[in-house]
Amino acid sequence: MKHLSEWGLLMAAAAAMPLSGTARGRKATPAPIDTVARRLPNIVFVLTDDLGIGDIGAYGQRTIPTPHIDSLARAGMQFMQHYAGSTVSAPSRAVLLTGKHTGHAGVRGNDGRKLEDGTTYDYSLPAEEVTVAEVLKSKGYATGITGKWGLGGYPEEGGVGNQGFDYFYGHQAQVDAHHYYPKKLYENGRKIELDGTQYSDELTTQHALSFIDRSVAAGKPFFLEFATTLPHAELVLPAEEMKPFEGKFQETPFKGDWYGAQAQPRAAFAAMVKRIDDNVGRLVAKLRETGQLDNTIFIFSSDNGTHIEGGHDPNYFNSNSLFRGTKRDLYEGGIRTPFIVVWPGHIAPGSVSYHVSAFWDFLPTVCDIVDAEVPKGVDGISMLPEWTGEGEQPKHDHLYFEFHEEGGKQAVIRDNWKLIRLNAKQLSGDPSKVRYELYNLSRDPKELRNVASEYPGKVLELQRLMDKGRTQSKNPAWNF
Repeated sequence: MKHLSEWGLLMAAAAAMPLSGTARGRKATPAPIDTVARRLPNIVFVLTDDLGIGDIGAYGQRTIPTPHIDSLARAGMQFMQHYAGSTVSAPSRAVLLTGKHTGHAGVRGNDGRKLEDGTTYDYSLPAEEVTVAEVLKSKGYATGITGKWGLGGYPEEGGVGNQGFDYFYGHQAQVDAHHYYPKKLYENGRKIELDGTQYSDELTTQHALSFIDRSVAAGKPFFLEFATTLPHAELVLPAEEMKPFEGKFQETPFKGDWYGAQAQPRAAFAAMVKRIDDNVGRLVAKLRETGQLDNTIFIFSSDNGTHIEGGHDPNYFNSNSLFRGTKRDLYEGGIRTPFIVVWPGHIAPGSVSYHVSAFWDFLPTVCDIVDAEVPKGVDGISMLPEWTGEGEQPKHDHLYFEFHEEGGKQAVIRDNWKLIRLNAKQLSGDPSKVRYELYNLSRDPKELRNVASEYPGKVLELQRLMDKGRTQSKNPAWNF
């Protein structure tokens, strides 16, 4: 708990600064954003892996302590209806980096293939995609990612080394990121041989902290994507971190499959969430130590909804905050994600946003902040007016999602009406097997009542948007 007061100290300092945004209904004076007159802000984006929206205290968790993350919510803005890029990892990360939703993104699924080095890599981001790291690098930023990449192999044109990141340390392939005591990690293009006794998340955390040190020493603003693999299955971590939770829950041992066996899966999951929280504290402490805390935009989120793998019981912890569905669903529990952003002097502490936003809004927001041109074809809109309270916030006409496992799924959200298309792969096969579900999220956020038969006009309206919402992918596996 030694870092618990870090954001409290920041909040006290921020109270003396000009603020912007809406703090629980109270308007604060906007702080103008002038990229010439002030230092460009650092950006730290903590991206967790399969963390449910209900797994942290700020969104309702009452069993697992998350004091550092909760402090982020008190120090900045907490979004209540923010969506991940997809309901699985690779496409969600592609959406975050490129600002294109899954109807246009270069990567739309978790598919992979084996390259010359014998590793099965996920499909690569196309080389022509412009990432947020490339945008920031063009503005003089040092750019780094530690943890999981999951968007192709390093030697490929679209791999991490060719997508605007100066530095990478961690798992290139998702298949390798499934285990926490690996035999290899990668530092840029170099394979780091390990003996299977080192906990990967500790290594990637240490390298994230070192990246901040190097960037500050070089006098550069920096962008760090801390892409932790926690709390994705398998449920395992160092014994000393398990001890505070051992014996505290009624357990059903997990016998193991692709993931390792775990006698106390509930204790392990709780300890993994606590480790995420501790790492947030370590990052905040490093920013304070290096004098960067007041000039850093700090963002916390998850790549999709909670998982049901490796022995995890999401219902026990209310991991999806009682929303319907989990990872691989297009129900709210699969795609609605925590999103908290802190920016001292620009975002009012303790503010709450009900603006409907998504991962594809991140890139245009960054472009707005650093005064960069938004790349062509981007689907997102800048959230900067919402963050700062300066200017009028544009709104999405609708949000679009697609997913290519389990028969294919699509979803459209417009004015809090949500249409889900199931068995979408049958559109070109047996259309009679395609099913539609319609929900009114304003009245029924848990998606308990399918009202498609009662509102056929609304179904038709959203179906038309769904059909127009995508372009054909070059990968035939990602088409309907």
